[in-house]
Amino acid sequence: MAKGYWMGFADITDLEGYKAYVAANAEPFRKYGARFLVRGGKSDPVEGNTRSRALVIEFPSYADALACYQSPEYNKAKALRQGKSVGDVAIVEGYEGPQPGGS
Repeated sequence: MAKGYWMGFADITDLEGYKAYVAANAEPFRKYGARFLVRGGKSDPVEGNTRSRALVIEFPSYADALACYQSPEYNKAKALRQGKSVGDVAIVEGYEGPQPGGS
């Protein structure tokens, strides 16, 4: 079964207010098996437009990634983010097919 991922870019406009969102999202992320692969850090936007922060969150499956985003727990957390940041998020299914070099 392919893993699921949240991929996003965000600009935080109210860092102090955003902390409440971070604290509240821990519960649904734990419940749905989320694991941060990218959470801020350095980035180099080499094509297109991005924002100041990048994130990639891995879930055990695409269904788990969707369920987390749609859960009442995450919706409560997401409400705390409103007005504290702007961003773009996509939920994508992982790829398990052939890789360059045949591996």
